[in-house]
Amino acid sequence: MEPSGPQWVKRFPGSVSLDDLIPDFASRLRAFLAALREARANVHIAATYRPPERAWLMHWCWLIANGKIDPAKVPAMKSVEIDWQHKTDAPNPAAACDAAAKMSRAYNIRYAPALVSRHTQRRAVDMSIAWQGALALCDASGKPQTIATGPRTGQNRQLIDIAKTFGVIKLPSDPPHWSDDGH
Repeated sequence: MEPSGPQWVKRFPGSVSLDDLIPDFASRLRAFLAALREARANVHIAATYRPPERAWLMHWCWLIANGKIDPAKVPAMKSVEIDWQHKTDAPNPAAACDAAAKMSRAYNIRYAPALVSRHTQRRAVDMSIAWQGALALCDASGKPQTIATGPRTGQNRQLIDIAKTFGVIKLPSDPPHWSDDGH
Protein backbone atom coordinates (compact mmCIF):
# COMPACT_ATOMS: atom_id res chain seq x y z
CA MET A 1 0.00 0.00 0.00
CA GLU A 2 1.12 3.51 -0.77
CA PRO A 3 0.87 6.25 1.88
CA SER A 4 -1.66 9.02 1.33
CA GLY A 5 -0.50 12.38 0.03
CA PRO A 6 -0.94 14.84 -2.83
CA GLN A 7 0.40 12.36 -5.41
CA TRP A 8 -3.03 10.65 -5.22
CA VAL A 9 -4.80 13.71 -6.66
CA LYS A 10 -3.67 12.88 -10.22
CA ARG A 11 -5.16 9.39 -10.02
CA PHE A 12 -8.77 8.66 -10.94
CA PRO A 13 -9.12 12.02 -12.73
CA GLY A 14 -12.44 13.78 -12.92
CA SER A 15 -13.96 15.16 -16.09
CA VAL A 16 -15.03 18.57 -17.35
CA SER A 17 -16.78 17.13 -20.42
CA LEU A 18 -20.53 17.33 -20.84
CA ASP A 19 -20.27 14.05 -22.75
CA ASP A 20 -19.58 12.33 -19.42
CA LEU A 21 -22.97 13.35 -17.99
CA ILE A 22 -26.18 11.36 -18.38
CA PRO A 23 -27.70 12.30 -21.75
CA ASP A 24 -30.84 14.01 -20.42
CA PHE A 25 -28.97 16.34 -18.06
CA ALA A 26 -26.21 16.96 -20.61
CA SER A 27 -28.82 18.05 -23.16
CA ARG A 28 -30.52 20.45 -20.73
CA LEU A 29 -27.17 21.84 -19.58
CA ARG A 30 -26.02 22.36 -23.18
CA ALA A 31 -29.17 24.38 -23.89
CA PHE A 32 -28.61 26.54 -20.78
CA LEU A 33 -24.94 27.07 -21.66
CA ALA A 34 -25.88 28.03 -25.22
CA ALA A 35 -28.25 30.68 -23.86
CA LEU A 36 -25.51 32.00 -21.55
CA ARG A 37 -22.93 32.12 -24.31
CA GLU A 38 -25.39 33.79 -26.69
CA ALA A 39 -25.84 36.43 -23.99
CA ARG A 40 -22.05 36.79 -23.77
CA ALA A 41 -21.73 35.46 -20.22
CA ASN A 42 -18.40 33.92 -19.25
CA VAL A 43 -18.72 30.29 -18.22
CA HIS A 44 -15.97 28.08 -16.84
CA ILE A 45 -16.67 24.40 -16.16
CA ALA A 46 -14.53 23.03 -13.34
CA ALA A 47 -16.02 19.52 -12.95
CA THR A 48 -18.67 17.20 -14.31
CA TYR A 49 -18.25 13.46 -13.68
CA ARG A 50 -16.24 12.39 -10.64
CA PRO A 51 -15.21 8.71 -10.52
CA PRO A 52 -16.24 6.97 -7.27
CA GLU A 53 -12.58 6.39 -6.38
CA ARG A 54 -11.85 10.12 -6.65
CA ALA A 55 -14.89 10.96 -4.53
CA TRP A 56 -13.78 8.36 -1.97
CA LEU A 57 -10.27 9.83 -1.76
CA MET A 58 -11.60 13.39 -1.51
CA HIS A 59 -14.15 12.46 1.17
CA TRP A 60 -11.75 10.64 3.46
CA CYS A 61 -8.77 12.98 3.08
CA TRP A 62 -11.00 15.93 4.01
CA LEU A 63 -12.35 14.12 7.09
CA ILE A 64 -8.86 13.10 8.24
CA ALA A 65 -7.39 16.55 7.55
CA ASN A 66 -10.18 18.18 9.56
CA GLY A 67 -9.90 15.80 12.52
CA LYS A 68 -13.32 14.27 11.88
CA ILE A 69 -12.11 10.64 11.69
CA ASP A 70 -9.20 8.54 12.85
CA PRO A 71 -7.28 7.31 9.76
CA ALA A 72 -7.44 3.77 11.20
CA LYS A 73 -11.25 3.86 10.90
CA VAL A 74 -11.44 4.66 7.16
CA PRO A 75 -13.11 1.71 5.43
CA ALA A 76 -11.18 0.09 2.60
CA MET A 77 -12.01 0.53 -1.07
CA LYS A 78 -10.85 -2.45 -3.16
CA SER A 79 -9.71 -0.37 -6.12
CA VAL A 80 -7.67 2.10 -4.04
CA GLU A 81 -4.55 0.73 -2.32
CA ILE A 82 -3.87 3.67 0.02
CA ASP A 83 -2.34 3.71 3.49
CA TRP A 84 -4.17 6.46 5.37
CA GLN A 85 -2.31 5.69 8.63
CA HIS A 86 1.24 6.04 7.23
CA LYS A 87 2.29 2.78 8.83
CA THR A 88 5.94 1.81 8.69
CA ASP A 89 6.39 -0.02 11.98
CA ALA A 90 3.39 1.66 13.61
CA PRO A 91 0.69 4.15 12.58
CA ASN A 92 1.94 7.74 12.38
CA PRO A 93 -1.04 10.02 13.16
CA ALA A 94 0.89 13.27 12.57
CA ALA A 95 2.12 12.16 9.14
CA ALA A 96 -1.35 10.86 8.28
CA CYS A 97 -3.03 14.16 9.16
CA ASP A 98 -0.35 16.20 7.34
CA ALA A 99 -0.63 14.07 4.18
CA ALA A 100 -4.45 14.26 4.24
CA ALA A 101 -4.28 18.05 4.60
CA LYS A 102 -1.91 18.24 1.61
CA MET A 103 -4.29 16.07 -0.41
CA SER A 104 -7.26 18.22 0.55
CA ARG A 105 -5.41 21.38 -0.55
CA ALA A 106 -4.27 19.73 -3.79
CA TYR A 107 -7.86 18.73 -4.58
CA ASN A 108 -8.82 22.36 -3.81
CA ILE A 109 -11.63 21.15 -1.54
CA ARG A 110 -13.80 23.94 -0.17
CA TYR A 111 -16.80 21.96 1.08
CA ALA A 112 -16.97 18.52 2.67
CA PRO A 113 -17.07 16.08 -0.29
CA ALA A 114 -19.76 13.42 -0.39
CA LEU A 115 -18.98 9.77 -1.07
CA VAL A 116 -21.90 9.54 -3.47
CA SER A 117 -23.00 12.72 -5.16
CA ARG A 118 -24.64 13.95 -8.32
CA HIS A 119 -21.08 14.16 -9.71
CA THR A 120 -20.49 10.43 -9.21
CA GLN A 121 -23.95 9.83 -10.70
CA ARG A 122 -23.10 11.96 -13.78
CA ARG A 123 -25.87 14.44 -12.92
CA ALA A 124 -23.95 17.60 -11.85
CA VAL A 125 -21.59 20.31 -12.96
CA ASP A 126 -19.40 22.72 -11.04
CA MET A 127 -19.11 25.93 -13.02
CA SER A 128 -18.54 29.61 -12.56
CA ILE A 129 -20.64 32.14 -14.45
CA ALA A 130 -19.95 35.87 -14.71
CA TRP A 131 -20.93 38.82 -16.88
CA GLN A 132 -20.67 42.58 -17.18
CA GLY A 133 -23.63 44.97 -17.18
CA ALA A 134 -27.11 43.60 -17.89
CA LEU A 135 -27.45 40.02 -19.10
CA ALA A 136 -30.11 39.49 -21.77
CA LEU A 137 -30.89 35.84 -22.43
CA CYS A 138 -33.84 33.63 -23.22
CA ASP A 139 -35.28 31.05 -20.84
CA ALA A 140 -35.96 27.49 -22.01
CA SER A 141 -39.29 28.48 -23.59
CA GLY A 142 -37.55 31.18 -25.63
CA LYS A 143 -38.94 34.07 -23.57
CA PRO A 144 -36.41 36.94 -23.36
CA GLN A 145 -35.18 37.76 -19.85
CA THR A 146 -32.91 40.56 -18.65
CA ILE A 147 -30.86 40.40 -15.48
CA ALA A 148 -29.86 43.91 -14.44
CA THR A 149 -29.11 43.31 -10.76
CA GLY A 150 -26.21 41.67 -9.00
CA PRO A 151 -24.50 39.64 -8.18
CA ARG A 152 -23.27 39.06 -11.72
CA THR A 153 -22.41 35.44 -10.95
CA GLY A 154 -24.05 32.04 -10.74
CA GLN A 155 -25.45 33.08 -7.36
CA ASN A 156 -27.83 35.59 -9.00
CA ARG A 157 -31.43 34.72 -8.03
CA GLN A 158 -32.86 35.62 -11.46
CA LEU A 159 -30.25 33.50 -13.21
CA ILE A 160 -31.01 30.59 -10.89
CA ASP A 161 -34.71 30.89 -11.79
CA ILE A 162 -33.92 31.01 -15.52
CA ALA A 163 -31.64 27.98 -15.23
CA LYS A 164 -34.47 26.09 -13.56
CA THR A 165 -36.55 26.47 -16.75
CA PHE A 166 -33.85 24.42 -18.49
CA GLY A 167 -33.85 21.79 -15.74
CA VAL A 168 -30.49 22.97 -14.40
CA ILE A 169 -30.94 23.50 -10.66
CA LYS A 170 -28.62 25.46 -8.38
CA LEU A 171 -27.45 24.24 -4.98
CA PRO A 172 -27.28 27.64 -3.22
CA SER A 173 -24.99 26.47 -0.42
CA ASP A 174 -22.28 25.37 -2.91
CA PRO A 175 -21.45 28.29 -5.23
CA PRO A 176 -20.19 26.36 -8.27
CA HIS A 177 -22.60 23.39 -8.02
CA TRP A 178 -25.58 22.84 -10.37
CA SER A 179 -27.42 19.57 -11.01
CA ASP A 180 -30.61 18.05 -12.35
CA ASP A 181 -32.33 18.25 -8.94
CA GLY A 182 -30.43 20.83 -6.86
CA HIS A 183 -28.44 18.30 -4.80
